[in-house]
Amino acid sequence: MNINPVDGEKIVVRGAREHNLKNIDVEIPRNKLVVVSGLSGSGKSSFAFDTLFAEGQRRYVESLSSYARQFLGTMDKPDVDLIEGLSPAISIEQKTTHKNPRSTVGTVTEIYDYYRLLFARIGTAHCPNCGREIHEQSVDQIIDTIVGWEEGTKVQILAPVIRGKKGEHQKVIEDAIKAGFARARIDGVMSELDNSIKLDKQKKHTIELVIDRIVLKADIRKRLADSVETALKSANGMILVTKGSEKDAATYEEVMFSQKNACPDCGISIPELQPRLFSFNNPFGACPECTGLGEKMEFDVDLMIPDKTKSYNEHAILPYNPTSAWNTTRFKAVADAYDFSLDTPFNKLTKKQRDVILYGSDKTLHWVYYKQSGTGMSEYNEPWKGVFADMNRRYIEAWGDNMKQSLEKYMSHKECSCCHGKKLRSEALGVTVGKKNIIELCEMSVLDSIEFFKNLKLTKTQKEIASQVLKEINSRLNFLKNVGLDYLTLERSAGTLSGGEAQRIRLATQIGSALTGVMYILDEPSIGLHQRDNQRLIDTLTYLRDLKNSVIVVEHDEQTLRTADWIVDIGPGAGVHGGKIVASGTVEQVMKVDDSVTGRYLAGKITMPVPKKRRPGNGNFLCLSGVKEHNLKGIDVSIPLGAMTCITGVSGSGKSTLLSDVLYPAVSNKLMRTNYPTGAFDKLDGIKHIDKVINIDQSPIGRTPRSNPATYVGVFDEIRDLFASLPEAKARGYLKGRFSFNVKGGRCENCQGAGTITIEMNFLPDVFIKCDVCNGKRFNKETLEILYKGKSITDVLDMTIEEACEFFAHIPHLSRKLEMLKSVGLGYIQLGQSALTLSGGEAQRVKLANELARVSTGRTLYILDEPTTGLHFADVKQLMSVLQRLVDQGNTVVMIEHNLDVICQADYIIDLGPEGGFRGGTVVATGTPEEVSKIKESFTGQFVKDMLKKNK
Repeated sequence: MNINPVDGEKIVVRGAREHNLKNIDVEIPRNKLVVVSGLSGSGKSSFAFDTLFAEGQRRYVESLSSYARQFLGTMDKPDVDLIEGLSPAISIEQKTTHKNPRSTVGTVTEIYDYYRLLFARIGTAHCPNCGREIHEQSVDQIIDTIVGWEEGTKVQILAPVIRGKKGEHQKVIEDAIKAGFARARIDGVMSELDNSIKLDKQKKHTIELVIDRIVLKADIRKRLADSVETALKSANGMILVTKGSEKDAATYEEVMFSQKNACPDCGISIPELQPRLFSFNNPFGACPECTGLGEKMEFDVDLMIPDKTKSYNEHAILPYNPTSAWNTTRFKAVADAYDFSLDTPFNKLTKKQRDVILYGSDKTLHWVYYKQSGTGMSEYNEPWKGVFADMNRRYIEAWGDNMKQSLEKYMSHKECSCCHGKKLRSEALGVTVGKKNIIELCEMSVLDSIEFFKNLKLTKTQKEIASQVLKEINSRLNFLKNVGLDYLTLERSAGTLSGGEAQRIRLATQIGSALTGVMYILDEPSIGLHQRDNQRLIDTLTYLRDLKNSVIVVEHDEQTLRTADWIVDIGPGAGVHGGKIVASGTVEQVMKVDDSVTGRYLAGKITMPVPKKRRPGNGNFLCLSGVKEHNLKGIDVSIPLGAMTCITGVSGSGKSTLLSDVLYPAVSNKLMRTNYPTGAFDKLDGIKHIDKVINIDQSPIGRTPRSNPATYVGVFDEIRDLFASLPEAKARGYLKGRFSFNVKGGRCENCQGAGTITIEMNFLPDVFIKCDVCNGKRFNKETLEILYKGKSITDVLDMTIEEACEFFAHIPHLSRKLEMLKSVGLGYIQLGQSALTLSGGEAQRVKLANELARVSTGRTLYILDEPTTGLHFADVKQLMSVLQRLVDQGNTVVMIEHNLDVICQADYIIDLGPEGGFRGGTVVATGTPEEVSKIKESFTGQFVKDMLKKNK
């Protein structure tokens, strides 16, 4: 069903055939909120991104000069007959490209750039050593300040030529006498200047020349100006002015003025306040020790000596092999000098002995090294420098990348000891606005930053200078708040953001630009967002629409679907079974289309039934106590084993920290003998009740066109074994490598196994043509002559999962993996399909199927991070049946989830919060969905309550 927009402007698409789209025609209204829906792999992204966005972007680039195009790159023309009514397109996708450790929330949103400008223009400088406030003042400003004091005040102008320096300073005194100065205050005592003054060269002295003594009155300005200029010239831009009489402590005051940003006490100069001084990406402002990273790679004792119950001879110190004569000779000398044995476990040594091994000896040691070649011996008399110093030397002297990498496995990222993780040089950190330096401001959450600027008190001049900058800062901070990211801090690394968070940050940046007449295309912006914050996101999308923009969103979220002005439902199935327009119209119109799974879901015709009975588990629990990582506030968590548990809570409440940073690495290190860094916690109990842990996160399955589902799940390896075992292959001497398109031998060398040849065009898109030697089959003719049941290796790779299941049904180990791919809803994709063409939902389910295909013992802990990401309601239903089957076998499933249908399917809920960031990190509610729904403090509980009522 395809209902055309009745009135207004529209975007017309005719004959779209990109990827699996089946020559579709559709018309959608311009300047509206349009949601593209459908099953995972049905063709939503192919339509929205690979057709609409690609053509909109291509047309814009083509309009530029050939000179400009060479810098922007070129884009392919999508496979479509006609598109009318397109606007310049902006794509806001899930992919987070900010892997650079220097990228932060502040730099990505450009708020940090405005912070730098603010601090450079109205910041107050302080001495990085003593903290004294430093002001840069002109001669006129100094004179105006003095003249402004009360008339009749006695003023003394002093030139501080020496401040706190050791020496006799005879030359300074002689020069002052020659210049005509008669008096000076030396170490606080007023003295007549003559050659008889002798100072102790071992003590620090302060010498201040008396330039003038003045009583302030109306006509004194000219004399004052001459005296001030003389003092500034004599003391290198500094002047000390005393007001009042020293005998009257209540009225006496000393005021230091400086023409430079320099501390009068410490003599430390502050460079001119410029925006670059506050940039940790610029050598001018970055900490010189860590170059602005805030951390350094340093050798870690826990990585070098992971098992401290072992002795040196049991290879406790991993970088030092005890079979090496050179190593053992040196350590034996240390052991003899400090009275311990190389067979003593490291944890049984005294603190002194451990420190000597790690940090070096305080006495000279003697050892003799006999060369293995038998060519002689070397005798040494020198202190042992310690493991750390020795490893640092080895790392500095490493002659190749391989050697450096082998040493880096013993290193970890440690906070920079110079800037203490603040990234900037001390001079920049000494500049404040509202009594906070720029990094302290970045460490505040977005919500607290908004409050800070709301209460910021500035002088009239500062307000005039900073008004425009503050306006931009406040608007951008509020945009972040409006898309549900008020818990983030600006110093947070962009690489630690989830796909949904990164996308919403880019969305907030786009709102800040306030463009009109643009086509925005978004990829599931609701991912990772709690239901409570969903409406704020939708309000943001409607705001963009109301600015007269076309907002096209690929989305599965029910609330977003119901808010849409128009829905384009693509399907009816996925892959080869999809690619058609099932319905196109308003929400009410789509709900009436029986062929539309989305429409039937919105109409309530299909639902995911709530289990009538919750599993109590097997009676055992996995208990984590005192979890304090990131924002978690020492929480205790008990996870029932043999049940399905959902970790819920608003964005930033601490779910990923609990599961990915603490629980998984802690359990994996115990059971799987891994060595992952683990977040802070006190105790882990109950691990004896599980035998292995499997983590299924959201990382991609491959980044090259050669990666495909068959290689990822290991099916292709077994298929190559099968082909290599055929009689014809054996007769020809073909091994399994012959059937790989990644190595020489059986692949087509003309295209090197890619199947296509890339031809670079200077000012046109790269052209991909089918290899004319292998005709796109990747392998040479001899390899393709080996047939199994009439199929070559290329024919097998071109099969869909469904076809492959039938083809290999009689081979159990192959069939098991293929059936698992099919069971998670991937029966339509090809075995050899490039990983780059898989949607986010497809890639994650390939990974899930790979883990689920492993033999289950019934005591496995499965950890999943939002497994419903990118999945349609129908796909979620199918995925849940697979997970429920796992738990029925006795396994434990723990997952982070926001999808209410999934949460209501869980046996147990652990709800974190109550808010995000520092206002989160506590356990708000635990129990079955029914129990959590009764807890008023739980935001999740309130939504679960409504959902349970709806599904009754």
